[in-house]
Amino acid sequence: MKQMEVTIMGQSYILGCPEGGEVSLLEAVGSVDREMSAIRDAGRVKARERIAVLAALNLAYALAERPAPAAAVAQAPAGASSVPTSNVDIDALIQRLDQALGADGQLL
Repeated sequence: MKQMEVTIMGQSYILGCPEGGEVSLLEAVGSVDREMSAIRDAGRVKARERIAVLAALNLAYALAERPAPAAAVAQAPAGASSVPTSNVDIDALIQRLDQALGADGQLL
């Protein structure tokens, strides 16, 4: 696993990245940085942890609102949810966020 230094809302983070995943990681970092900066710039929320949670919720909502790919819907069994699932380990993602935000406190 490769390590990359990225900046989100003016703060540097060292993140692990699988080989070949650099472009995807940088796109994700850009999305998070834009969302967090927009929330901060709106002036209503000051705490970094709250900004991070709101940004995560906004991004997750936007992802959930995306239409499912036609092939995935066509292959789904009758009565199955149209929300695509993945092999993402939520606990691992939360742990990575906690590590990245370690200086500011635990996310959850």
